[in-house]
Amino acid sequence: MKKIFKGLIKIILSLFTAIICITIIAGTIFGIMGYNMYKEAIEQTPIEQKVESLRNTEGFTEYDDIPKMYVDAVISVEDHRFWSHNGIDILAIGRAVFNDIRTLSLTEGGSTITQQLAKNLYFTQEKKFERKFAEIFAAFAFESKYTKEEIFELYVNTIYFGSGYYGIYEAAQGYFGKEPDQLTDYESVLLAGIPNAPSVYSLDSNPDLAEQRMQQVLNSMVDCQIITQQNADEILSEE
Repeated sequence: MKKIFKGLIKIILSLFTAIICITIIAGTIFGIMGYNMYKEAIEQTPIEQKVESLRNTEGFTEYDDIPKMYVDAVISVEDHRFWSHNGIDILAIGRAVFNDIRTLSLTEGGSTITQQLAKNLYFTQEKKFERKFAEIFAAFAFESKYTKEEIFELYVNTIYFGSGYYGIYEAAQGYFGKEPDQLTDYESVLLAGIPNAPSVYSLDSNPDLAEQRMQQVLNSMVDCQIITQQNADEILSEE
Protein backbone atom coordinates (compact mmCIF):
# COMPACT_ATOMS: atom_id res chain seq x y z
CA MET A 1 0.00 0.00 0.00
CA LYS A 2 2.82 2.40 0.89
CA LYS A 3 4.52 1.69 -2.43
CA ILE A 4 1.29 2.42 -4.31
CA PHE A 5 0.80 5.65 -2.36
CA LYS A 6 4.39 6.76 -3.02
CA GLY A 7 3.94 5.90 -6.68
CA LEU A 8 0.81 8.03 -6.92
CA ILE A 9 2.55 10.94 -5.18
CA LYS A 10 5.45 10.66 -7.61
CA ILE A 11 3.09 10.67 -10.60
CA ILE A 12 1.17 13.68 -9.26
CA LEU A 13 4.38 15.63 -8.62
CA SER A 14 5.65 14.76 -12.10
CA LEU A 15 2.40 15.95 -13.68
CA PHE A 16 2.46 19.12 -11.60
CA THR A 17 6.05 19.82 -12.62
CA ALA A 18 5.20 19.19 -16.28
CA ILE A 19 2.23 21.58 -16.09
CA ILE A 20 4.42 24.30 -14.55
CA CYS A 21 7.06 23.84 -17.24
CA ILE A 22 4.49 23.93 -20.04
CA THR A 23 2.90 27.03 -18.51
CA ILE A 24 6.25 28.82 -18.31
CA ILE A 25 7.16 27.89 -21.88
CA ALA A 26 3.72 28.86 -23.23
CA GLY A 27 3.78 32.10 -21.22
CA THR A 28 7.18 33.00 -22.64
CA ILE A 29 6.10 32.29 -26.22
CA PHE A 30 2.81 34.18 -25.95
CA GLY A 31 4.54 36.94 -24.01
CA ILE A 32 7.00 37.53 -26.84
CA MET A 33 4.19 37.43 -29.39
CA GLY A 34 2.17 39.86 -27.30
CA TYR A 35 5.09 42.25 -26.89
CA ASN A 36 5.64 42.25 -30.66
CA MET A 37 1.93 42.93 -31.19
CA TYR A 38 2.09 45.83 -28.70
CA LYS A 39 5.25 47.31 -30.27
CA GLU A 40 3.79 47.10 -33.76
CA ALA A 41 0.60 48.82 -32.61
CA ILE A 42 2.26 51.78 -30.89
CA GLU A 43 4.84 52.21 -33.64
CA GLN A 44 1.98 52.56 -36.10
CA THR A 45 0.13 55.03 -33.86
CA PRO A 46 1.86 56.28 -30.69
CA ILE A 47 -0.21 56.38 -27.50
CA GLU A 48 -0.10 60.18 -27.28
CA GLN A 49 -1.51 60.41 -30.80
CA LYS A 50 -4.29 57.97 -30.02
CA VAL A 51 -5.23 59.90 -26.90
CA GLU A 52 -5.14 63.28 -28.63
CA SER A 53 -7.38 61.96 -31.40
CA LEU A 54 -9.86 60.61 -28.85
CA ARG A 55 -9.92 63.87 -26.90
CA ASN A 56 -10.73 65.76 -30.08
CA THR A 57 -13.83 63.70 -30.83
CA GLU A 58 -17.24 65.35 -30.49
CA GLY A 59 -18.80 64.79 -27.10
CA PHE A 60 -15.58 63.81 -25.33
CA THR A 61 -16.37 63.97 -21.62
CA GLU A 62 -13.71 65.04 -19.12
CA TYR A 63 -13.31 63.38 -15.73
CA ASP A 64 -14.66 66.38 -13.80
CA ASP A 65 -17.92 66.14 -15.80
CA ILE A 66 -18.50 62.49 -14.89
CA PRO A 67 -20.77 61.91 -11.86
CA LYS A 68 -18.92 60.46 -8.85
CA MET A 69 -21.66 57.87 -8.46
CA TYR A 70 -20.94 56.62 -11.97
CA VAL A 71 -17.17 56.51 -11.30
CA ASP A 72 -17.69 54.55 -8.08
CA ALA A 73 -20.16 52.17 -9.70
CA VAL A 74 -17.88 51.36 -12.65
CA ILE A 75 -14.79 50.84 -10.52
CA SER A 76 -16.61 48.64 -7.99
CA VAL A 77 -18.00 46.29 -10.62
CA GLU A 78 -15.19 46.36 -13.21
CA ASP A 79 -11.93 46.87 -11.33
CA HIS A 80 -12.24 47.56 -7.60
CA ARG A 81 -8.45 47.78 -7.12
CA PHE A 82 -8.17 50.35 -9.93
CA TRP A 83 -6.79 53.14 -7.74
CA SER A 84 -3.98 50.99 -6.30
CA HIS A 85 -2.72 48.70 -9.09
CA ASN A 86 -0.13 49.62 -11.74
CA GLY A 87 -2.18 48.58 -14.76
CA ILE A 88 -2.76 44.91 -14.05
CA ASP A 89 -4.43 43.16 -11.13
CA ILE A 90 -2.35 40.08 -10.22
CA LEU A 91 -5.10 38.64 -8.02
CA ALA A 92 -7.73 39.01 -10.75
CA ILE A 93 -5.40 37.52 -13.36
CA GLY A 94 -4.61 34.55 -11.10
CA ARG A 95 -8.31 33.90 -10.55
CA ALA A 96 -9.01 34.22 -14.27
CA VAL A 97 -6.17 31.87 -15.24
CA PHE A 98 -7.39 29.27 -12.75
CA ASN A 99 -10.96 29.45 -14.06
CA ASP A 100 -9.84 29.45 -17.71
CA ILE A 101 -7.74 26.34 -17.12
CA ARG A 102 -10.57 24.70 -15.20
CA THR A 103 -13.07 25.36 -18.00
CA LEU A 104 -10.53 25.01 -20.84
CA SER A 105 -11.61 28.36 -22.24
CA LEU A 106 -10.83 32.07 -22.23
CA THR A 107 -14.16 33.06 -20.73
CA GLU A 108 -12.67 35.06 -17.83
CA GLY A 109 -10.07 37.66 -18.63
CA GLY A 110 -9.22 39.44 -15.39
CA SER A 111 -8.71 42.68 -17.34
CA THR A 112 -8.36 45.95 -15.48
CA ILE A 113 -9.90 49.20 -16.67
CA THR A 114 -6.46 50.17 -18.03
CA GLN A 115 -6.22 46.92 -20.00
CA GLN A 116 -9.73 47.43 -21.36
CA LEU A 117 -8.75 50.94 -22.45
CA ALA A 118 -5.73 49.52 -24.28
CA LYS A 119 -7.92 46.92 -25.97
CA ASN A 120 -10.50 49.50 -27.02
CA LEU A 121 -7.91 51.81 -28.54
CA TYR A 122 -5.52 49.30 -30.09
CA PHE A 123 -6.65 45.70 -30.21
CA THR A 124 -9.58 43.56 -31.28
CA GLN A 125 -12.07 41.84 -28.99
CA GLU A 126 -10.74 38.45 -30.17
CA LYS A 127 -9.83 36.24 -27.23
CA LYS A 128 -6.22 35.17 -27.78
CA PHE A 129 -3.41 34.76 -25.29
CA GLU A 130 -0.99 36.94 -27.27
CA ARG A 131 -3.54 39.76 -27.34
CA LYS A 132 -3.89 39.54 -23.56
CA PHE A 133 -0.13 39.97 -23.20
CA ALA A 134 -0.22 42.88 -25.65
CA GLU A 135 -2.89 44.48 -23.44
CA ILE A 136 -0.66 44.11 -20.40
CA PHE A 137 2.32 45.83 -22.06
CA ALA A 138 0.03 48.62 -23.30
CA ALA A 139 -1.54 48.97 -19.84
CA PHE A 140 1.89 49.55 -18.28
CA ALA A 141 2.57 52.20 -20.93
CA PHE A 142 -0.71 54.01 -20.23
CA GLU A 143 -0.10 53.94 -16.48
CA SER A 144 3.35 55.45 -16.96
CA LYS A 145 2.03 58.34 -19.05
CA TYR A 146 -1.34 59.25 -17.52
CA THR A 147 -2.98 59.67 -14.13
CA LYS A 148 -5.70 57.33 -12.92
CA GLU A 149 -8.30 60.04 -13.50
CA GLU A 150 -7.11 60.48 -17.08
CA ILE A 151 -7.15 56.73 -17.69
CA PHE A 152 -10.70 56.45 -16.37
CA GLU A 153 -11.73 59.46 -18.46
CA LEU A 154 -10.31 57.88 -21.61
CA TYR A 155 -11.88 54.53 -20.79
CA VAL A 156 -15.46 55.79 -20.41
CA ASN A 157 -15.15 57.66 -23.69
CA THR A 158 -14.31 54.44 -25.56
CA ILE A 159 -16.70 51.82 -24.15
CA TYR A 160 -19.84 50.64 -25.93
CA PHE A 161 -23.22 51.04 -24.25
CA GLY A 162 -25.40 49.25 -26.78
CA SER A 163 -27.93 50.75 -29.22
CA GLY A 164 -25.09 52.31 -31.23
CA TYR A 165 -23.86 54.52 -28.37
CA TYR A 166 -20.11 54.77 -27.82
CA GLY A 167 -18.82 56.66 -24.81
CA ILE A 168 -20.58 58.08 -21.78
CA TYR A 169 -21.72 61.23 -23.62
CA GLU A 170 -23.62 59.36 -26.35
CA ALA A 171 -25.09 56.96 -23.78
CA ALA A 172 -26.35 59.78 -21.52
CA GLN A 173 -27.78 61.66 -24.47
CA GLY A 174 -29.21 58.62 -26.23
CA TYR A 175 -30.85 56.92 -23.27
CA PHE A 176 -31.79 59.90 -21.10
CA GLY A 177 -31.45 63.05 -23.23
CA LYS A 178 -28.96 64.51 -20.73
CA GLU A 179 -25.38 65.66 -20.40
CA PRO A 180 -23.29 63.17 -18.37
CA ASP A 181 -22.98 65.56 -15.42
CA GLN A 182 -26.80 65.73 -15.20
CA LEU A 183 -27.27 61.99 -14.63
CA THR A 184 -29.04 60.95 -11.44
CA ASP A 185 -27.57 58.31 -9.13
CA TYR A 186 -30.07 55.79 -10.51
CA GLU A 187 -29.13 56.56 -14.12
CA SER A 188 -25.42 56.52 -13.31
CA VAL A 189 -25.54 53.06 -11.75
CA LEU A 190 -27.79 51.76 -14.52
CA LEU A 191 -25.31 52.90 -17.20
CA ALA A 192 -22.38 51.47 -15.26
CA GLY A 193 -23.67 47.94 -15.76
CA ILE A 194 -24.38 48.03 -19.49
CA PRO A 195 -20.87 47.70 -21.03
CA ASN A 196 -20.44 44.25 -19.45
CA ALA A 197 -22.73 42.93 -22.20
CA PRO A 198 -24.09 45.86 -24.26
CA SER A 199 -26.35 43.87 -26.57
CA VAL A 200 -27.89 42.09 -23.58
CA TYR A 201 -28.33 45.07 -21.26
CA SER A 202 -29.27 47.75 -23.81
CA LEU A 203 -32.03 49.89 -22.33
CA ASP A 204 -33.80 50.00 -25.69
CA SER A 205 -34.06 46.24 -26.14
CA ASN A 206 -33.81 44.71 -22.65
CA PRO A 207 -34.65 47.24 -19.92
CA ASP A 208 -35.61 44.50 -17.43
CA LEU A 209 -32.24 42.77 -17.84
CA ALA A 210 -30.51 46.14 -17.52
CA GLU A 211 -32.21 46.67 -14.16
CA GLN A 212 -31.18 43.18 -13.03
CA ARG A 213 -27.61 44.06 -13.94
CA MET A 214 -28.00 47.33 -12.05
CA GLN A 215 -28.84 45.34 -8.93
CA GLN A 216 -25.57 43.42 -9.37
CA VAL A 217 -23.67 46.70 -9.62
CA LEU A 218 -25.31 47.98 -6.43
CA ASN A 219 -24.48 44.72 -4.64
CA SER A 220 -20.86 45.12 -5.71
CA MET A 221 -20.81 48.69 -4.41
CA VAL A 222 -22.16 47.52 -1.07
CA ASP A 223 -19.62 44.69 -0.92
CA CYS A 224 -16.82 47.19 -1.63
CA GLN A 225 -18.23 49.42 1.14
CA ILE A 226 -18.65 52.33 -1.25
CA ILE A 227 -22.30 52.66 -0.28
CA THR A 228 -24.50 51.08 2.38
CA GLN A 229 -27.42 48.79 1.71
CA GLN A 230 -29.69 51.66 2.71
CA ASN A 231 -28.03 53.85 0.06
CA ALA A 232 -28.53 51.08 -2.52
CA ASP A 233 -32.22 50.81 -1.65
CA GLU A 234 -32.62 54.58 -1.89
CA ILE A 235 -31.00 54.61 -5.35
CA LEU A 236 -33.35 51.89 -6.54
CA SER A 237 -36.32 53.84 -5.24
CA GLU A 238 -35.38 56.83 -7.44
CA GLU A 239 -36.99 55.15 -10.45
